[in-house]
Parts: sequence; structure tokens; C-alpha cells
Amino acid sequence: MDLPRPGLHRHDGFGPPHRGPRDRGLRGSLGRPQVSEPTGEPEAPARDGRPGWYRLTWFLGRPPALTDRQWKVLGLVAIVSLFEQYDLYLFSLNLKQIQADLAIAEASLGWLGSVVRAGALFSIPIALAADRMGRRRLLLATVVAYTLLTGATALAQDTATFVVLQFLARSFAVAETLIAVVVIAEEFPAEHRGWGIGALGAIQACGAGIAGIAFGFVDVLPHGWRDLYLFGLGPLVAVAYWRRNLPETERFEALRQERDGDAGLRASPPLAPIVHLVREHPVRIGALILAVLVVAAAASPAAFFAPKFLQDVHGWSPAGVAALTFLGGMFAIIGNPLAGWLSDRHGRRPIATVFGAGFVVMTLGFYGLTGFMAPALWILLIFTMMGSEVPLAAFSAELFPTAQRSTASGLRVGAASVGGIAGLAIVSALFSVTGSNWTGIMLLCLAVLVVPVVVWAAFPETARRSLEETSREPSREGRRRAEPQGSA
Repeated sequence: MDLPRPGLHRHDGFGPPHRGPRDRGLRGSLGRPQVSEPTGEPEAPARDGRPGWYRLTWFLGRPPALTDRQWKVLGLVAIVSLFEQYDLYLFSLNLKQIQADLAIAEASLGWLGSVVRAGALFSIPIALAADRMGRRRLLLATVVAYTLLTGATALAQDTATFVVLQFLARSFAVAETLIAVVVIAEEFPAEHRGWGIGALGAIQACGAGIAGIAFGFVDVLPHGWRDLYLFGLGPLVAVAYWRRNLPETERFEALRQERDGDAGLRASPPLAPIVHLVREHPVRIGALILAVLVVAAAASPAAFFAPKFLQDVHGWSPAGVAALTFLGGMFAIIGNPLAGWLSDRHGRRPIATVFGAGFVVMTLGFYGLTGFMAPALWILLIFTMMGSEVPLAAFSAELFPTAQRSTASGLRVGAASVGGIAGLAIVSALFSVTGSNWTGIMLLCLAVLVVPVVVWAAFPETARRSLEETSREPSREGRRRAEPQGSA
């Protein structure tokens, strides 16, 4: 099980600091420090000191007490994940300029966007490699790859080149994000994993705001949208420092030692990790894919059509939509760390239920009502949408053992990509029946009400429990204990 941190006055992020029963008596009479579970090495005490960069992340609230190592890991993976969102939103913001420069037909825009988004599916093989080669090595590789591909996009001279570069950039960028979630889950203590994953998502979402600010200069930059893609080379500056300072997770190091250079494992078929995962955890991985697929199918069109809805129905100007996206988004991203903190405190399953139901209510309100409430409803829609994704991301990292954790996270991202594409297609199909995209979005969002049923039926509660405990399935453990007795 996860051992308490020595001398730690627990601080849950959004609430006041307190000392719980698990924090008392953490040192014996001899003052011996506790040791970390994966490696058996003495663990540095957690502290309340915050790194300098944390002053820029006011939206995260008061953080829990973390060790220097945990702060370092969060800062390093969050800053490069931020540029993943920058690249993602840069495409949609500059769509008009890119279309004009590359002479893209209006009828091809939807196809182009779908192909680029489908690049996320190819993040799955990269995730499989992270379960074999390690988190650190694959994180470094994905950051270098998606950064170079983003910069190369600035040189695209035709539509085909642009699509190929962005397709590949999306593959590596999404892979970086899902591995980052695994790193946070493996490095953070059980009582703060949800907060860590939520904080990572909130900092990552700031990339959209940076893209919005940069887009304001697109008409004055010498090369327009191309200069904005060159700015995406920024993470390369940090890679040299990152390479020296980002540690491998302790859990993967322990797994590497257990494998002891198993050549047979490296020679196994490429899809072997997926086969083993499905064979050993069929209910959990099936339920996770279903839940993520449904949420993504409803969230994708709800967010995608919101700017057009504000302009067509409420008469907003593009400048007004941009201002709401930036200013309102600053408050909406609080949903990430808040959902993480609440799920640490009250459990993943209750918070998945509350935020999922809240997303349905806000989607129905935003697309079904008219009047002055539109800005507040949009903020709450994005707030609940982002918050509903945090428990599912946590489940993908907590329900499976170290050897399969990145594979499970890869399948989660793949399901989200398929769901997002399918959601847009479903809304288009419903248009022929309802005569309104807005009605189609409201009908589709009702499917999210199935997610709490799936979560409560298929998943154990994982909050405040060690990864070694949450990744074990009782039925499998029972069969393993019974097998020797039956054969004796």
C-alpha cells in the first residue's frame, strides 16, 4: 500500500490544511523515515513550499504538500503538455488563413479536420512502447517529434503536406499527453493523484489561451499563421534541461528490475500488450472505453459548435466569441483541478457522476435557452466537460498494473478520438431528422447519463488507495490463490 509521507501535514488543494489519522505517528521513537513502496529507498519529506512557476497558476488553488521530486515532475510534464494544446487550437483558430493560403476548398475543410484529428489514434502504438521502454524515454521522444512537426508545418506549401505534418504531430502530441498522465499517477501519492492529474490538465488547457493571444497578432506577423507554428518549437529549448532532470518513475524502474532484461518480452508481437490487457481485464477496459467513447461523442460537438451557435443564434461578433473563449476559459479550466481535488476527497465515482450530470444539464441549457445566460452557461459547460474527463483519466491509470498502464491510457485516448469523430458525424446525421444541429447536440448529450451507471457497475473506488491495490481484480486474485490448492 502507499505509505504516508513523513511529517506531512496533509493539504488537499482547495481546503484548509489538516492532519488526518494517517498522518499521526509517522515516525517511530527513533525517527526513522518511511520508505517508498516501489523502490524501498528513503523518501524525501513532503513540504508546503511551492516552486516559483506555481504563482502563474492561480486557478489551481492551494496545492497539497508535495515532495521536491513531485513538484519537479509536475512542472516538467505540464509545460510541454501546454504546447500540445497550443498546437491543437492553433489549427482551428487559423483555419480561415490556412484555407486562403493553401487554396483549400470549402467542402474539404471538414474532411481535413477529421483526418488531422484521426492522428490521435496512432498515439496508441507509442503508448504500447512506453510500457516496454519506459515513460521518460518515450516522453522525451514524443516532445521532440511533435515539436519538430509543428515547426515544420510552417513550411507546408500545399494541403497534402500540411495534413500529413499535422496528422503526425497530433499522433506524438496526444501520446505525450497520455504518458504524462501515467507519470503523474505513478509519482504522486494516493491521496493527491486526482489533484495532480487535474492540475496537469488545467495547465495544459492554458495552451489554448496562449494560442488565442498569439492569434491576435496573425495579421501583423511577417509570415502570418506560419510564424505562429514556428513559435511551437519552444519546447525544444527545454528538452536539454528536461533530459537531465526528468527522472524515470519509480514504479517503472521497479518493473524494469523485475523483468531483468527479459528478451522474450521485447520480442513479443507489437499488439501483445493490448491482447494481454483485454484478456486479463476485459470488464474494466471495456467499460473504460465505453465511458470515454460516450463522453467524447457528446463533448466534441457541444464544444465545436459553440462559437457558431453564439454567432448564429445570439448574434455575437467574432471578437466577442474570442473574448469569451479567453476570459471565460480562464474560469472554466478550474474544473480540472477542482474535479481532481474533489475526487481525491469524495471518490472518483461520485465526482464522475456529478460532473457528467452537470455536463448534460449545461449542454441542454446552453443550446436550449436564449438570453443573457449564454456566457455563464458556456463557461459552466466547458467547466463540467473538462471536469468530467478527470475521473476517467484517473481510472485509466489506476485500474491497471504498471506493465499495462500506458497501454490502457492509449486505448482511452483512442476511444476519445473515435468518440469525437463519431459525435460530429452523429450530429450531422440527426440534422436530417431534426432540422437543427442544436437539437442534435442536445439529444446526443443525454447519452452521457449512461456513464455513471457504467462507472458504478464496473469500477472499484480508487481514490486514496495505492496503485498496487487498485490494479488488482478480486476475482483474478481469488482464482490465483485457488489454483495451487486445486492442483495439489
